[in-house]
Formats: sequence, structure tokens, C-alpha cells
Amino acid sequence: MKAAQTILAFDYGTTSIGVATTQSLLNDCASELRPIRARDGIPDWEEIRSLIDEWQPNICLVGLPLNMDDSESDFASRARKFANRLHGRFGVQIELVDERLSTAEAKEEAFNRGHKGNFKQVPIDSIAARLILEGWLQRNRQAKR
Repeated sequence: MKAAQTILAFDYGTTSIGVATTQSLLNDCASELRPIRARDGIPDWEEIRSLIDEWQPNICLVGLPLNMDDSESDFASRARKFANRLHGRFGVQIELVDERLSTAEAKEEAFNRGHKGNFKQVPIDSIAARLILEGWLQRNRQAKR
């Protein structure tokens, strides 16, 4: 049996970076964490350091915004830069993950939870990070079958 792994997932944004985690590859469920503040895409690196220190992830996933035709969106280079800096600063293993439609799905989920358009009160970015992580877990499990 494989040992449990800790995974952190990030949904990169210019004002907020969503975060989610799971502590097992055997579990399809992930937990949303409080989003990280960002200013014009520059995160509070001390907040991220605290997350890395607390969770000690085996791998960090960063959502890569792709267009529906599989080309990279204009925002993809910023997400890649964030992933590269995350690796450079903390030495963590990074995997970029297709995050197509994750924000739209997160907004729909928040709406279904009863948050009728008040997204300032709802961590949409962290819901999106959780969805990115859960999708990654499902794809990896299917690939191992």
C-alpha cells in the first residue's frame, strides 16, 4: 500500500490565489483553505511559506488556464511564472494542471450552496483549487487502473 501524500493545489489569480489540500492519494476529497491575498498577481509569499511549512506537501498543483481549443490563454504565462517561483522559493515539486472551466464550476457550486451572487463572501478561488485537485486525483487514479 502506498503511503499517504500531502498535496496542495493553487488556483492562481491577480487578487486572490485559491488553495486546497488533501492528505491522501486514496481519497477523492479535498478541503478548501483560506485564499492567499495577491496584489497584481504577486502573492503574499510569507502566507505561502506558512502553508508549505504547515502542510509539507509532496507536490503542489497549479491550475493552468487553457482555452477550449487547448491553446494557452493570455493568463497562462502568469500562472506558469507563479508555479516556477513556487518551485524556486520552496523547492517543492510542481505540476501544472488544466483548469479549464474550474472558476465557472466553482461559481455554480457556490450558487448551489446558497451564495446567490455574493462571491466576496465565498472563497470561489479556493473552491476552484479544490475542483482542480479533485480532478487531478480522479485522473491519476484512472491512469493507474
